[in-house]
Amino acid sequence: MTSKHEGGIESTKLITQLETQTISQEQLIAIVKNTYVELVEAESKCMEVVNSLSSQSETQPDNEQWEALIDQHMTLLRIHHTFFVASQHPPANQALRRLPSKYAMPARMWRHGIHSLLELLRHRLPHSLGNMRKFIDLTSSKMQLYYRTVPAFEDIWMECLGDLGRYGMAIEDDDIQAKEVWTSVSRKWYLKASDKVPTEGRLYHHLAVLARPNLLQQLYYYTKSLCVPKPFSSSRKSIMTLFDPILNPKGAQHSRSIDVAFVKAHGILYSNKLPSEFGLTVDTFCKMLENHIGRTTTSRRRVESGYCIAISNCCGLLSYGQDDSVILKAIRPQHAEEATEATTELGKATSESKPNRTEEGALKLFEGTSGVVLRRLGDPNTLPYLHVVMVFIFHLSRYSGAMSFIEGTFPWKLVSLQLNALLLSYREHHRIQDEGFPRQEKEPAPRPLPEDFAMKGLLWVDKYYPLDWFSNDKIDDDEKYFEVASMTDHRKERILWLGCRIAKSGKWLTYDETSHQFGVVADYDSTVTPGASDDEKGESAMDSDGDPVIATPESSDDDE
Repeated sequence: MTSKHEGGIESTKLITQLETQTISQEQLIAIVKNTYVELVEAESKCMEVVNSLSSQSETQPDNEQWEALIDQHMTLLRIHHTFFVASQHPPANQALRRLPSKYAMPARMWRHGIHSLLELLRHRLPHSLGNMRKFIDLTSSKMQLYYRTVPAFEDIWMECLGDLGRYGMAIEDDDIQAKEVWTSVSRKWYLKASDKVPTEGRLYHHLAVLARPNLLQQLYYYTKSLCVPKPFSSSRKSIMTLFDPILNPKGAQHSRSIDVAFVKAHGILYSNKLPSEFGLTVDTFCKMLENHIGRTTTSRRRVESGYCIAISNCCGLLSYGQDDSVILKAIRPQHAEEATEATTELGKATSESKPNRTEEGALKLFEGTSGVVLRRLGDPNTLPYLHVVMVFIFHLSRYSGAMSFIEGTFPWKLVSLQLNALLLSYREHHRIQDEGFPRQEKEPAPRPLPEDFAMKGLLWVDKYYPLDWFSNDKIDDDEKYFEVASMTDHRKERILWLGCRIAKSGKWLTYDETSHQFGVVADYDSTVTPGASDDEKGESAMDSDGDPVIATPESSDDDE
């Protein structure tokens, strides 16, 4: 600081730095031990009162009793916080740091400090509404403190905050605005958690519930929850809350017909209900899709539709994560030590492996959808779908058992024509011929595409992205799924790079590095795609040489 002396001369006086005290390992251990004793005592009191009130279902506590019980639980959360901070303190040794995980303390905190009282309050609604709102607000603030100060378990705190948001959403049936706010809050935290732990299927199940009434998003999240390394088994039952109303002849009248047709096709595959309607449903969807692609003008809707449809179809080909899936058995390592590139033998299906009914139907839907999309050469609306499918095929190309299931009917000729159409405006051929993943040269940090975030965590992307591809923490959560103009060129380049990688095998696609043209191995040189109607294979889709015409997106203000 500066001060003026006699004569107007300024002088500087240094402020002494505040003294800091170091904490020894012994002191930390003592704090953790003492805190744990205090924690057990506070936890016992909370459990005793909650259990007593739970057994007296007709007893309605008054406001004073509720407030006392809320204070007890907030005290327990405060003690838990002290325990976590002390055990994760910078000087703490590894033994101390492991204590919370070893004894599942985060789960214990949630169960006895928050969840038990929330459930008690929920079962006393509507009388307990005001106190339940108060407790949700208080615990949300406390969990954000945990999130800021105990980063070692931030993915757990994110999920807790998402769960609290769902409770807040569930009690606000009479206040639509408050319900929407809580839904947004819950979705935000689940998305953050899934970004941190992308292989955890439980988080996508929660997001599927929050996606209502968006049928396409619900299907994408439910199927993804079943096709990640840690699938969420409860999704197998709850996904029927999406399918049942649509499979009901009187259902889904309020929704977009193309979304209904698509979800219905998956519903029939998944449930085996109405199997006689599957073929007609697929044909109906494919006919609608052609017009839908041309009419979609909003970039976010276009990109979201593309990757949701593609990912859902790929999950269908995996029989929605069922163990008897031919493809899944081929690409999933049997043991952790076998999860290397050297174990390609795992991809060889045994002679007894036969596709099940779900996989056969999923293949028909996959081929029909791809046939419609790939016929629209030069249409940027189709690129998000094509990108996802190329990533899927690229992964399967390493496993002969998986590829043998789809290689005979996949529209390789249409893919080659799409790739050649993209090459018309592309000049950096060395980039797609290089083995290295094509990064954006002018970007200081990785900028993933929206469908990159959508695919993150799925079983078939583990070898696609560079290890640091999702490391850019300067991208806001709200921006991750936004489409910007420059992404179209990045997407085209990525698709071309994938085409070159697949062509390297010499089994399905070919690529001439001199003429820079893609072709098809003779055995797969066909443009006929199952699932497309005769009209779609006719003059409206093909020119006089039998090749697809280059599509020009129609202009429309109707963003369906």
